[in-house]
Amino acid sequence: MHLFYCDETNLEERAGDFLIYGGLIIDGATSKDFSEAIDELRAQHGVPRDYRLKFNPGPEGFTHAQFIALKQEVLEVAATFGARLVVYTILHDIAVNSDTARRNGINTVCYHFDCILNRVGGAGLVLIDRFNDEGNAIDAHLRDKFTVGITGLPYSPEMRLANICGFHYSAIGQSHFPSVVDVALGSIRLAINAHTRETTGLLPTANTLLSLLSPLFWRQNAAEPVPELGFQFSPKVIKAPRYKAKYQGLKDFLAEAGIATH
Repeated sequence: MHLFYCDETNLEERAGDFLIYGGLIIDGATSKDFSEAIDELRAQHGVPRDYRLKFNPGPEGFTHAQFIALKQEVLEVAATFGARLVVYTILHDIAVNSDTARRNGINTVCYHFDCILNRVGGAGLVLIDRFNDEGNAIDAHLRDKFTVGITGLPYSPEMRLANICGFHYSAIGQSHFPSVVDVALGSIRLAINAHTRETTGLLPTANTLLSLLSPLFWRQNAAEPVPELGFQFSPKVIKAPRYKAKYQGLKDFLAEAGIATH
């Protein structure tokens, strides 16, 4: 069984920013050891038991350097246990709104998770960070993902995600894994925003974070670029030159940091 913990970041509708939705695939066979390794990491760093680990803010009393070291080791532990990132991103200028973009992100990463399960074998569970959207549409959306699957595909009106046994909610503090996802996606957000907002002072930090994230992205072969199953830019076809340039600029930025994408 493979676990797929999902979350979003950069939800604020800001021109020039990319909404990011992603998930972390964790092999159920090694999940206990992975969880215990995060336990040990927290103990080594003196993290208070009641602190809910997120990308920000850090534990009370931690220096900036101490918190950075903790997050870096969290990403390194995730890579050691073979956790793999699957990411969807869309420019806010193109997205209908944040709620719709987030639901589309859920559709995409869950479909890609199902495709990856076809390749690696085994079944999967999707665990989505709980949130409230307009009309609480997420509940019906997840029921639809389980009973129907993906609809509106160009080659089929609908496709059941047959490898996925369930869609459930998770929250930080209920497991270490939502914390790992939050740290990973928060790192991606900081790096991408440093580029899109031209915050040159943060670019060295962005490059460091991307080098830590690179081994986490799902690839069929570690030596190959990250395929669409691992990093999906949406929409696939962008006609407006000003938006196309933003996507190409982001792809180039990621490639320079060691995350070449298709």
